[in-house]
Amino acid sequence: MSRSEPQKTAIVDNFVADACNEFVEILYQDDDILLINKPSGLFSLSGKNPENWDSVHYRLVHGQEGHTPAFPNAILPHRLDMGTSGIMVVGLNAMAGQHLNKQFQTRTIQKRYMAMLEGWVQNDEGEISAPIAKDNALFPCVKICQETGKAATSGYKVLQRFDNPPRTLVQFTPITGRTHQLRIHSKTFGHPILGCDLYKSEHSEQLATRLQLHASELFFTHPTSGQQIHATCPCRFAHD
Repeated sequence: MSRSEPQKTAIVDNFVADACNEFVEILYQDDDILLINKPSGLFSLSGKNPENWDSVHYRLVHGQEGHTPAFPNAILPHRLDMGTSGIMVVGLNAMAGQHLNKQFQTRTIQKRYMAMLEGWVQNDEGEISAPIAKDNALFPCVKICQETGKAATSGYKVLQRFDNPPRTLVQFTPITGRTHQLRIHSKTFGHPILGCDLYKSEHSEQLATRLQLHASELFFTHPTSGQQIHATCPCRFAHD
C-alpha cells in the first residue's frame, strides 16, 4: 500500500493595500545606485494580488510623473515591509545589483532602524534574542518557536522616553535579518511598535496612524568605487 503525500495548505492572500499618496524620494543618485526614502504604506515589490501592483519597484521602473524619472533596470537587493518607511539602496544595472545582493547575503551590510515602542523600556540598551519560525496558520505572521525557529537577535538602544502616553524611541540594530524580526521581537519583550497591526497589545495599534518603524541608516560598500558608504534618512516620528 503506498502512502499518500501529505496535503499542503494553500495560502491565499486576499489583502488589498490602501493607495499610498506619498512619493518615493531620491536621496542620492549616481550611475550605479540610488538611495531612496520609501514611504510607509507602499510595497517594496508588487504583490501577488493583481490589485497590489503599486510598489517601490513599479514606481522606479515606470517613473513618478512630475517627481522622478524612470529607471527601467532598477534592482532591489533588499526590501522593507509595506508599513516600514526609510532608506533603501537600489542597483541601477546588473553588476551593481549583483554586488549589492552579495553584500546582503553575506551580511556585510549593517542596517539601523528607529522605532517608537509602547511603554517605557527599562534598560538603556540591550539585546532581544528569540528564534523566529513561519506561522502558516496566521499568515503573514511569524511566531517565536524554540523548537523550529531560526536564531534571531536584535540590539537596541534607548534614544528618548516620552509621557502621555508612555512610549520609548529606540534605535534597533538587527544582528540577523528574519522576516518581521523587529516587530515580533518588540512585542516579545513587552513593548510592541506603535501602529503595528500584526504584533500588538490591547492599545498599541491605536496609538499611531502608521507603523512607527523607520530604516534610518545603511552601511555598505559602493559596488563600483569600493567606497564605504554610511547613508542616513531622517525619521519623521522621532520627535513626536
